[in-house]
Amino acid sequence: MQKSLLIEQLKSKILIMDGAMGTMLQNANLTPDDFGGEEYDGCNENLNITAPSVIKKIHLEYLKAGADIVETNTFGATSIVLDEYDLGHKAYEINKKAALLARKAVDQISTSQWPRFVAGAMGPTTKTL
Repeated sequence: MQKSLLIEQLKSKILIMDGAMGTMLQNANLTPDDFGGEEYDGCNENLNITAPSVIKKIHLEYLKAGADIVETNTFGATSIVLDEYDLGHKAYEINKKAALLARKAVDQISTSQWPRFVAGAMGPTTKTL
């Protein structure tokens, strides 16, 4: 049903996506404790687990600003990137939590007149081939 609803919306208007999650996280003035400790400082994806309210709040801010689609906080949530923080084994948990947080924010804001959507985000790895 969501897929057909998304297609219907795409046919009727230009959909607006959210902005940069990383920039919003930098503006949140988070401490190493928010990331789960010094060793995880800078691992934005771990915030899905350690500071879910921060992530959901950012999604809600974009939705309230008019975004139709929010991206999950998963830009660097591959096991290869997460291994830099010894968190590669938590890739599934981090990605699932990110999707659930985005979904909760969208469900909180969506109406039948203005449905909102979640898109998964996936960035490049930090490794060269």
